Amino acid sequence: MTTPKGPQLAVLPSAAEDDASPRAQVLQPSGWPIPKGYANGLAAEGRIVVTGGVIGWDAEEHLADGFVAQVRQTLGNIAEILAEAGARPEHLVRLTWYVVDMEEYLTNLKELGKIYRTVFGAHYPAMALVQVVRLVEKAARVEIEATAVIPR
Repeated sequence: MTTPKGPQLAVLPSAAEDDASPRAQVLQPSGWPIPKGYANGLAAEGRIVVTGGVIGWDAEEHLADGFVAQVRQTLGNIAEILAEAGARPEHLVRLTWYVVDMEEYLTNLKELGKIYRTVFGAHYPAMALVQVVRLVEKAARVEIEATAVIPR
């Protein structure tokens, strides 16, 4: 018998399991540090829901004032889009954040964490953060794409 090469993966449930609603599984390679505020990977089966790039404006296309307010509005907008498909925050498997100023993000981490938990709870999907030169809407400070999987 050969021993597999490479890191071993631990598959952890991301939420309380119940038979009627299987959840995404957090993929955590053994020996890796536990990430804070995101997951290295998730595995899920079901109906896929994706958003486009969502920004921090309201239904009248007025952008919230400032980075933190735009993040709050953006996350709320994503929650509304997910709800249209019958998805809930715990169905999120991936978020890709695009910010125009990485320092603005890093400076506000604590407050962003509170806002995130207010909107999505303590469910942390796989995430990526990318600094970009600008977004389509010139005054936008953040844009986020989301992917969710609704269990069958």
